[in-house]
Amino acid sequence: MTRAKWMLGLARALPHGAVVLAVVAAWLAFRGGMEWNSSWGWLGVGVLAVHTLLRIVRPQRYEPAVLHWSSSELATDAAAGPRLADWRSVMGMELPAACRTAALLGLSVALFRPQTASTIEDMTREGIDMVLAMDLSASMLSRDFRPNRLESAKDVAMDFVDSRPVDRIGVIAYEGEAFTQVPITSDHIVVKNGISTLETGQLQGGTAIGTGLAVAVNRLRESKAASKVIVLLTDGENNAGQIEPMDAAQLAKLNNIRVYTIGVGTVGKAKSPVAILPNGQYKYDWVDVRIDEEVLQGMASLTGARYFRATNADKLKEIYREIDTLEKTEFNVLKYQRKSEASAGWILMAFVSLMLEFLMRTTLFKSVAE
Repeated sequence: MTRAKWMLGLARALPHGAVVLAVVAAWLAFRGGMEWNSSWGWLGVGVLAVHTLLRIVRPQRYEPAVLHWSSSELATDAAAGPRLADWRSVMGMELPAACRTAALLGLSVALFRPQTASTIEDMTREGIDMVLAMDLSASMLSRDFRPNRLESAKDVAMDFVDSRPVDRIGVIAYEGEAFTQVPITSDHIVVKNGISTLETGQLQGGTAIGTGLAVAVNRLRESKAASKVIVLLTDGENNAGQIEPMDAAQLAKLNNIRVYTIGVGTVGKAKSPVAILPNGQYKYDWVDVRIDEEVLQGMASLTGARYFRATNADKLKEIYREIDTLEKTEFNVLKYQRKSEASAGWILMAFVSLMLEFLMRTTLFKSVAE
């Protein structure tokens, strides 16, 4: 093949290549979630390959009788090569055949039966309703934790709330009495704000563990959740209130509520508040740490839960992580796929391309044959 014929063959191939690239680009743009459902498209690809090869190699034999041209009329001598006008003429004459290429491409894709597949999940959860019961007695200001027990417990509790995004959580605060700081809610911003504002001195002094637990149980008593949990944190012994801790634990058991208990404080002595100075500040001194672990252990065991001892902030974080692991929310997920046929657009493209070819051959390119 002479250089001139080779160059003219390239000119004939350009419109077809442009059509193929345009269709490939369209497919890549809309293929998200697309699946093939038939192999018949390979038949169309074979026909397309034969059509394209004949257009480039033997255009005169693969062309309706009404359209003929000679490369000798469009090219100068082989040494000089085809002129720019020849290139434009050849590519222009190839437009009807390029429309046929587009039609074959559209039909090939349609024969593959492309389908859009979307996965739909129907998720339900076996919810957990949870109450954090937090001791606010003055001893929670002891400095064996940084900056003190209460601030450390608040920080860890807020992290724990973040780790339970789908659960409803409430907050109970207690000293010598107990009150509801945050009712059970799924709004965790409200829960965290409620925890952050907890301070000692909001109630009568003392440590009413039984009362704090009883108020927490009352909050969960009417809950319809599949699982109900109380996390009770204290740093001392029950010395106030009218309800004994084990009686409150029995009430929790009757309502199918698990009570995890946490004793907070170092082993030995801790620098703790012992008096209030005239300026309202606490006076600190070294005091023995006394936690009624036997009662806390009994409360947890009675309700089917566990007792933990946190001697420092890191241990407290580990305890909350372990409770998070023990009380995982269970999910039921139903997945199903929905498929939709996506061939119509490609068939329409093929039809429009064939119509364009017909119109070109009977109007714009009709004079070429005359």
